[in-house]
Amino acid sequence: MSLRVRDPGLCSLLVDAGRPRTRHLGLPLGGAADRFAYALGNALVGNDAGALALEVTLFGPTLEAVAPVACVVFGPAFESAVNVTPVRANTTFTLAPGDVLRVGGTRTGCRGYVCVAGGFDAPALLGSRSALEPVRAGDVLACRPSRCEPRSPAEEVFPSDTSVLRVLDGPQRDWFTGDSFFTSEYEVSPASNRMGVRLKGPPLARRAGELVSEAVAPGAVQVTNDGLPVVLGADGQTIGGYPKVAHVVRADLDALAQLRPGDRVRFVRVTPTEAAGAARERAARLGGWLARCRTAERPPEFV
Repeated sequence: MSLRVRDPGLCSLLVDAGRPRTRHLGLPLGGAADRFAYALGNALVGNDAGALALEVTLFGPTLEAVAPVACVVFGPAFESAVNVTPVRANTTFTLAPGDVLRVGGTRTGCRGYVCVAGGFDAPALLGSRSALEPVRAGDVLACRPSRCEPRSPAEEVFPSDTSVLRVLDGPQRDWFTGDSFFTSEYEVSPASNRMGVRLKGPPLARRAGELVSEAVAPGAVQVTNDGLPVVLGADGQTIGGYPKVAHVVRADLDALAQLRPGDRVRFVRVTPTEAAGAARERAARLGGWLARCRTAERPPEFV
């Protein structure tokens, strides 16, 4: 064992790439909400894609090292410290036995990732080690003892503006009168979570009628009976009966995961061709960063 949970923080969840082939069983995708930050954090500590990490939300946990651990707190600039010494955001470091890592809050963004060399270890369920419940005080997070030298990206890797999300028309777009969804600004509600981002703003007018429940996926913008949108997240359900006015494009799902209560957001309609191009651009950008991490000198060492 290597890390003991002293305080779990607001919502700290072990995540990997999720369960993409189990939605027919009614099981949500799960896994990391911000795939870009998750992948790059793992790469910095020398991990392959899919390594188990600890996702932290708004205010992180307090962890005590039982053995030396090479790790990084990656994502928005969480105010973290080892014992009483501040930790530079997105920079690898080694915890010595007895060290206490406190992951505080962040003033921007919502989710970050505590990644350790070799990844955390946990039982697999249906091909994934993603947990269904957050960690609790007293839990022990198993990982291999390791050490590393400090390293970090040479430049800022996160978008400075997440206030605009690109969307495609939803399958029930014609249920809604006018274009108010695309011209309004919404505020993120405190009731948001990994299941969905609830939005506050002008209610959308729609025609009367009921929808037979049908398949939904992360990014679907459902409109509830009060006329307000809910954008499904990584833990969103697999079917739903609310009409869908739009769908956030794949390239912007990471930005969706970083929206925090009180943030303002607008939605811009794009074409399928533009959405596909954005996905390719994101994949190329992430691939470039991962290649830099793989070729960097002095990766973490196991002890």
